[in-house]
Amino acid sequence: MPTTDPQIIDIKKTSINSFAPRLLTWFDDYGRHDLPWQQHKTNLPDAYKVWISEVMLQQTQVVTVIPYYKRFMQSFPTVNELANANWDTVAEHWAGLGYYARARNLHKGAKQLVDIINQTGHYPQTVAEWEQISGVGRSTAGAIVAMGLHDYGVICDGNVKRVLTRWAGIEDDITKAATTKQLWALAETLTPKDASGNFAQAMMDMGATVCNRTKPACLTGDKPCPIQADCIAFKQNKQLNLPFKAKKKPKPSKHSYALVINNPQGKSLWLKRPETGIWGGLWCLPLKFIHKLQGKKIVEDVNSDASYEKELTTAEQIIDQFLQNNSIDIKADTQTKQLKHTLTHFHWHITTCHINLNQQQQNKLNKLLANAHISLYWLDVEHAQKQLALPAVINKIFS
Repeated sequence: MPTTDPQIIDIKKTSINSFAPRLLTWFDDYGRHDLPWQQHKTNLPDAYKVWISEVMLQQTQVVTVIPYYKRFMQSFPTVNELANANWDTVAEHWAGLGYYARARNLHKGAKQLVDIINQTGHYPQTVAEWEQISGVGRSTAGAIVAMGLHDYGVICDGNVKRVLTRWAGIEDDITKAATTKQLWALAETLTPKDASGNFAQAMMDMGATVCNRTKPACLTGDKPCPIQADCIAFKQNKQLNLPFKAKKKPKPSKHSYALVINNPQGKSLWLKRPETGIWGGLWCLPLKFIHKLQGKKIVEDVNSDASYEKELTTAEQIIDQFLQNNSIDIKADTQTKQLKHTLTHFHWHITTCHINLNQQQQNKLNKLLANAHISLYWLDVEHAQKQLALPAVINKIFS
């Protein structure tokens, strides 16, 4: 892709002053006004509701978030109740939404916010102050201040970047720091000092409902676009070429066993995942890493000490050694299909293995895990799904 011509941005200066008025008028007529967390119709905004929604909406679509948000707010209607909640309860409310680090940051952030409120009597009031809260980045902080406090805040999330790159004809790689800097400067220039909350919501609505990724309304005619008249991508018929991202290498594939370790009573072993890392703080079957492939080439396998330590938790290492010492083989269930789960950086292929222990073996394993202070339950699948916060992919194994 060619580098963006600086003159394109200069030409746009003639339209900058009318950008926000056009967008705000469009928002009044065509924007979304019934989302459960919206605060633009109230004189007493609630920053807590906006904070929860903004974190949930990171990398997740509105239609998916709404039922999670409603249930979450029913259980934790205030920041104090979220801060005082047991982590397992918070995790259970998040299970299935994905990107679980967001839930950990929310729980930690709630405790931080309660401390701030106890000291100052109010929520953080500036973007810089909100950026100090766990899991809150620059755009999220801008959204909270703009929409949750009715003060001046700027957002530049994925939806906004898509609108701006098309409107301004920015053809540089959107993943590069220089492009990000340019987009933030443009977002700051366009955001009005007054009504920045409505402007932020309008920009998100534009990206989600009009200037969407694959079927922008200027091509389908579904909705009017308030900035079409001076949109460079529209004039040059480049809507589907922007934003531009350089091609990445194909994701590697990781292969693991999910161990369904049953005791004589037919109950399975469930372990609590470490707080950091994938599925942090959730309950899961013990996992046994096999190898990681880049294409067809093995780039890591369990025989490597570094991979073993990185991929197996302490509890899983204890279980692996226990199975070896007791000559218990791990064999894939022939009747179970391999489950593919795609994450941000790799594809995860998980195959289940059923292992049956006698009472003596269970007692021995329990002792080993207890000595390492490992949190565990022996539960049948039905009760585990009801009582524990499980990753969605583990539920899929038994669906």
